[in-house]
Amino acid sequence: MTAPASSRSAKASAAAASSDATRPARLGGAVWLALAVVYVVWGSTYLAIRITLETMPSFLSAAARFLTAGLLLTGFVLVRQGPAGLRVSLRQFGSAALVGVLLLTGGNGLVVLGERSVPSGLAALLVAAVPLWMVLLTAVVGGERPKRAELAGVLLGLVGLAVLSAPAIGGDIAPLSVILIICATLTWAAGSFASKRIPMPGNVLAASGYQMLAGGLGDLLIGLVRGETHGLDLAAVSGRSWLALAYLVLFGSLLAFTAYAWLLRSAPLTLVATYAYVNPVVAVLLGWLILAEPLTGPTLAGGGIVVAGVCLVVSVSRKPSKPGRRPSRT
Repeated sequence: MTAPASSRSAKASAAAASSDATRPARLGGAVWLALAVVYVVWGSTYLAIRITLETMPSFLSAAARFLTAGLLLTGFVLVRQGPAGLRVSLRQFGSAALVGVLLLTGGNGLVVLGERSVPSGLAALLVAAVPLWMVLLTAVVGGERPKRAELAGVLLGLVGLAVLSAPAIGGDIAPLSVILIICATLTWAAGSFASKRIPMPGNVLAASGYQMLAGGLGDLLIGLVRGETHGLDLAAVSGRSWLALAYLVLFGSLLAFTAYAWLLRSAPLTLVATYAYVNPVVAVLLGWLILAEPLTGPTLAGGGIVVAGVCLVVSVSRKPSKPGRRPSRT
């Protein structure tokens, strides 16, 4: 006995809906374009930071970068969209400021400080640990139990960090600088994690502008407290340092950071985090080609281990949920 056509149609519709629910969401071309920008541009910023630091102080150069970029971006929004484009609630403004301080003062600022003695390629390899911290934050704060393979990837990545840090223990690189960059990865992961869970401004450009201004002000305050203005002579800043700073403002901040902020809203966090294992490849190659930074055994081995751990974490995190189990809502 055959089922009525309406019943067969309903079953087919239900089956199609179930299939769609378990199929990973298709990502548009804009997501991949934004990822490509973050992959390449941010990979090159480690080199630009290193060149900026040749004749500029750490936190003050970071402050100049983000305050300039933040003013340009908010000015652009004001001209194009009017005051309404910048209008946000007090809670949204506070959230954007918090994320900005975590990402750009704690995250980027500490990387800049660490790069005074850490090669740009090694710094990028250390920063590749960001997705590992995101897994731990999701487990500890978000209450989502990580898969065994994710935990294995985290442990593998931590082993890689230990190998990368070995030269510092041996005295080749200042241990404090390595510790600062590892702390920067923690604050960057915390900022990225928080941006998914607190009320951010609806306008991505305005949110990015507020984050840059807050992060830049944090960098400025720390630079002043550290006494970086003492003996500062702008006339002594080299032309290549000014060019590197301009590159960081226009491409590293206005273009890539805005793309990153948009990706945090438009793509899975684990996919966004893949920039952390593409950036080091770009940074190491540029540091070797342009600044003649050495490719040592510990750098290559430790970097390879970190990248392998991050790849494992991301590949597992991107697998679709099993049928009948809904992903937890955040």
